[in-house]
Amino acid sequence: MSNVESVPVLRAEGLTKRYGRRVALSEVDLVVPAGRVVGLVGPNGAGKSTLLNLACGLLEPTSGSLRVLGSRPAEDAAHLARVGFVAQDTPVYPSFSVADHLRLGARLNPSWDHGLAARRVAQVGLNPGQKAGRLSGGQRAQLAMTIAAAKRPELLIFDEPAAALDPLARRGFLENLVEFVAELGASAVLSSHLLSDIERVCDHLIVLCATRVQVAGGVHDLLAEHHRLIAPPRELDRLPAGVEVVQIDHHGRALVRTHLPPPSIPYPLEPVTLEELVLGYMSRANAASAFPAGVAAGEGRR
Repeated sequence: MSNVESVPVLRAEGLTKRYGRRVALSEVDLVVPAGRVVGLVGPNGAGKSTLLNLACGLLEPTSGSLRVLGSRPAEDAAHLARVGFVAQDTPVYPSFSVADHLRLGARLNPSWDHGLAARRVAQVGLNPGQKAGRLSGGQRAQLAMTIAAAKRPELLIFDEPAAALDPLARRGFLENLVEFVAELGASAVLSSHLLSDIERVCDHLIVLCATRVQVAGGVHDLLAEHHRLIAPPRELDRLPAGVEVVQIDHHGRALVRTHLPPPSIPYPLEPVTLEELVLGYMSRANAASAFPAGVAAGEGRR
């Protein structure tokens, strides 16, 4: 593996961001390997947009550190060219035509790939002469993504770009996202509160809730490590060492994380879905926020 490939896409250490008295991110430690399509999930207000704006250099951390592709975010013009960003409202210039946007992109980005941009515009059916203000939401999202990708960045960052799109437009957007990542050989981070989007395109997961990263890792690995455990409630304090109780639902079933083989655990284990995993960690985080003394039912016990 080359040195470039071994550099994490994102590395955060003690990353904290406050807006006055409000804490948006608190002591975030995170390492995201290169070559992944990363799903960043969490409720509204969890800090997802703050984390992505920090990664793009649009915000400065209050404390801690963040490295993007091995450097400080937006360290210089060369680093800016390595990151493509599509913000939540997929911003475009309403009075500019599609062709105007491509010409502006070429003027601002030394590594601009006109062939890629023109081909993608034709592929998704955009009229080069059409004013951006007259495009549909799905068309604006496709234009914004094309501009970001035609920079030929190493990292594409998407802040809930498909949240307002109808199901058909969202499916087309996500399909093109995957195609861009493959064509560029890039990494991508996709923030979304729609778990169906994450399941469709992502192979790495970050759950951000209550200002902190609750769990992160490869989707396949996380699903292999988590199970639904069926046991009497009184037995949950007697599980083998190495079994973490993440959350207990209202039926008394426990979401657990363990690396132990099933025969080591004397109770039935059931597989969990990605939705169950995410909601389990979000529920635990919300309960911990409501009961900071650690008395909330369902907190991790080991």
